[in-house]
Amino acid sequence: MIRTKQFAFSLLTLAINHAVFAENEVKELPVLEEVTVTETREAIPLSESSASIAVIKEKTIKFAAPTHPQQLFTQIPGVAVNVTNGEGHTMGIRQKIGTDPVYLYLEDGIPIRATGFFNHNALYEVNIPQAGGVEVLKGIGSALYGSDAIGGTVNILTNKPTNQSGAGLSAEAGSYGWYRILGDINSGQKEFGALRADVNVSHTDGWRDSTAYDRLSTNLRWDYAPSGDTVLKTILGYTKIDQQTGANSALTPTEYENTPTVNARPVAYRKVDALRLSTNIDHYIGENELVSITPYFRNNQMDLNGSYNFSTSSAGDPRIEKSEVTSLGVLAKWRKDFPKALRARVIVGFDYDYSPGKRTEDAISFAAPGCSVPGTAVSSQKFNCYTVGPRIYDYDVTYQSASPYLHTEFSPVEKLRVTAGLRYDSLSYDMTNNLTAGDLVNGTKHYWQNASGSQSFSKVNPKLGLNYALTPLTHIYASYKQGFRAPSEGNLFRAGHDTTLVRGQTKANDLLQLKPIKADQYEVGMRGDVRGWNYDLTGYSLKKQDDILSQRDALNQITISTNNGSTKHQGVELGVGTAFTEQWRWDLAYTYAKHTYESWVTNQFTGANNTGKNVESAPNQFGSSRLTWTPTKKISTQLEWVKMGSYWLDAANTGKYKGHELLNLRANYEIQKGISVSGRVMNLTDKRYADSAGGTGAAPTLSPGLPLTVFASLQAAW
Repeated sequence: MIRTKQFAFSLLTLAINHAVFAENEVKELPVLEEVTVTETREAIPLSESSASIAVIKEKTIKFAAPTHPQQLFTQIPGVAVNVTNGEGHTMGIRQKIGTDPVYLYLEDGIPIRATGFFNHNALYEVNIPQAGGVEVLKGIGSALYGSDAIGGTVNILTNKPTNQSGAGLSAEAGSYGWYRILGDINSGQKEFGALRADVNVSHTDGWRDSTAYDRLSTNLRWDYAPSGDTVLKTILGYTKIDQQTGANSALTPTEYENTPTVNARPVAYRKVDALRLSTNIDHYIGENELVSITPYFRNNQMDLNGSYNFSTSSAGDPRIEKSEVTSLGVLAKWRKDFPKALRARVIVGFDYDYSPGKRTEDAISFAAPGCSVPGTAVSSQKFNCYTVGPRIYDYDVTYQSASPYLHTEFSPVEKLRVTAGLRYDSLSYDMTNNLTAGDLVNGTKHYWQNASGSQSFSKVNPKLGLNYALTPLTHIYASYKQGFRAPSEGNLFRAGHDTTLVRGQTKANDLLQLKPIKADQYEVGMRGDVRGWNYDLTGYSLKKQDDILSQRDALNQITISTNNGSTKHQGVELGVGTAFTEQWRWDLAYTYAKHTYESWVTNQFTGANNTGKNVESAPNQFGSSRLTWTPTKKISTQLEWVKMGSYWLDAANTGKYKGHELLNLRANYEIQKGISVSGRVMNLTDKRYADSAGGTGAAPTLSPGLPLTVFASLQAAW
């Protein structure tokens, strides 16, 4: 177990020693002034931040040219992303790698989705390859952003219009039928402001059977200043995705080694439409005061036949799910700086979100001849077709939230920056059932339908942070934060089925008793630059309480969702890099963490208890290293090493996935000004590895990852 107090003491000792060295040896070096906007919704120097936050710049995104978020986020210590299919992903930031709704995804500070309608694949709804930057606030961010911001907050920044008119085009082809066209056009600065348009058209046939993927993303950004005191930024984004989702179809070890292209879930699919529109209005009152209002509109639609639901057993729940959520909201704030009074800053804000949504689910069956073909294990049972059965869910649900918050910063002494904040969240759900209330029977399965339902939650979350400049190039920081995650609409109103009417009704009513998950985090870190070595070292301890788990109760042996879970997450994250010469640079992202079940009883009747066990799908170590060689201004090459450590397959800790190491190669050559070619080889050694692994030690299942894959592209700008 990581001892947080010992780590903090060691870090302080290191900081003092480093401060002495830095004062004597490197005081002539320039101060690091990377800027971040995610921690406070205002641009601040990273050197003054009291949070662990990573910034990926536009040029890094362009060079990485990611076809999946995993290929970019491996550069950040503490962030692990696994591939499901296409650009689908599971995330692990200070949590296990999975689908848990403990992350908040933003675009220019605006949530991509409403709370309660979480999608673990939400990053594929934004256009990352053409983003202007990415920021990841690791750990709790609820005191500023509210629900879901427990493991981390990911903010995708849109690309600014350029001052001069111009355009760019990139055409890329690769293995397994991959192609991608990226285009952008800029109006330049005109009387009406500056306009930028981006388009992303991507396709792959998939390297496993029946795993094709198509994407269309368009972005429009208009920056306009009608006066010297007022600035407007309007963003329109649209993404359409059509994909076959069986790529993460798990295999037995034998199939994984010998026939990895087999897809046992060829009829699975996911179709996504995501539209976002916002206008940020900033009005400056003098040099030190700002009023900002950002109204926004969202529409998220999904049509899903999830492979994870496929089953022929009576306990299974295969279904086609359709959902749609339309959001209207506003982010408003007032910011005032007091440069002569402790260099203080005060931000008072108010967030409001109104999101009516709809969910329908139709049961499906694999009982028809040929639709289900038994395999050597349940995981490899092949599903070739299905028949659609009765509608088992059809309800409308409206989510609303109203959240005032206060954020303050001040410097009681020159080198110390104090940050404090407080946010109050009031959230509610109102559901109306479009099916007849009562018992809905599908074969031997009983789905209880309440005619209506409502639930509301309120929560206050504080934060406190300190940042102290030991030298202009050495800063230590510490913070305490509280966070929460409200139950989703699915947690509250979708109970699933049971074997009798009474048991089904009990499950549906018990869901309405769920409470928000609570979290507390302590963090201490140091960042700086010594003799050209830049670094950021962070230690944290995060505990979740009232976590939602599926528990079989002792009274009637019904499996229900309850707030009886508690987990602890502790770790150390290190980012370090240096330029040895003008031609050579080395960067490292490394994480060591331990994730444990503090209280996790899954069956009160039999006493099944995972308390004290390690959390599954949570590696102790992972990271990456990059060696970049730039022999001339026109040539850049990079060799990347990616490590995923071993992790437990299940909560009972009966077996492990051994982990893996991969090599990736990237290169770019500028033929002449405005024209360049680039190439990438992912999984350079063609290593067999698993994107995810589960099951048990006796019966492990593995989802094979991408084999050696080659990409080549031509870029032109004018």
